[in-house]
Amino acid sequence: MAGRAMMPVMSSLSPVEIPAALGLIAGGGSYPWQLARSARAQGVRRVVAFAFKGHTERVIQKYADETIWLRMGQVEVLKEAIRNADVRQMVMAGRIRPTVLFHLRPDARALAILNSLPTKNAHTLFGALAEELKGVGVDFLPACAFMETEMAAAGPLASRVPTPREAADIQLGAQVAKVTSGLDIGQTVVIKNGTVLAVEGFEGTDETIRRAGRLGGAGAVVVKVAKRGHDMRFDIPVIGPQTFRVLKKARISCLAVEAGRTILLEREKLAAAADRLGLAFLAFDTPREESG
Repeated sequence: MAGRAMMPVMSSLSPVEIPAALGLIAGGGSYPWQLARSARAQGVRRVVAFAFKGHTERVIQKYADETIWLRMGQVEVLKEAIRNADVRQMVMAGRIRPTVLFHLRPDARALAILNSLPTKNAHTLFGALAEELKGVGVDFLPACAFMETEMAAAGPLASRVPTPREAADIQLGAQVAKVTSGLDIGQTVVIKNGTVLAVEGFEGTDETIRRAGRLGGAGAVVVKVAKRGHDMRFDIPVIGPQTFRVLKKARISCLAVEAGRTILLEREKLAAAADRLGLAFLAFDTPREESG
């Protein structure tokens, strides 16, 4: 069994000992390789990435000591790969598009897990996978592990602050998003002038923003939160450069994210992009009883 170094990672949840070896279940987007890079910089001596063909960016191979390529839905193959890699601490990071559920070719174990779930969403699927992997001795760290410095603190994140109209839309959006995310509908809501233009559904955040842009035109406000009772091991809200490309095309005027529960990838680039677009960009606190 891989040993542990005794340096703590200061998480917003609790201190986590830095493992000598870290397994990374890597979804899409840049978050997995950025987390791998940060983990190495913080003292992890060996990173093993479990990557998915057609989903994980190949750049992960640059930052992981070993990359094992799998097909989505191969639970037994994943378990055997974890045993062979001899990793006990793991992180899930990166985007798995919800529509993948309709294109899986699951093995028998994955099919049994899927059939056991009355509700199928990121929380239930990843939670069931975590329980399954306990059988091979795996302990999952929070998805923000090694990326705590990239968590947004409350306050402005770029030069422009919201107008009074945008501030009112943020307040409404935060209320709506906490309710809808608690129903496993989505973590993103788009508001304009007190009207809910779009609530994130099965299509994901980017398509929700595009849909709102088509419906409401320029000047809408995007609000993104973590769901009530959110398990921070899975599906943590992440904002990166791709989001800003979508915001530009949709002519969004303001982006507000939940403080302490949102990862900002390449934060300086995001702030610069917001300033170029004249976009109000900020993080806001939620009441303790609502933050889950």
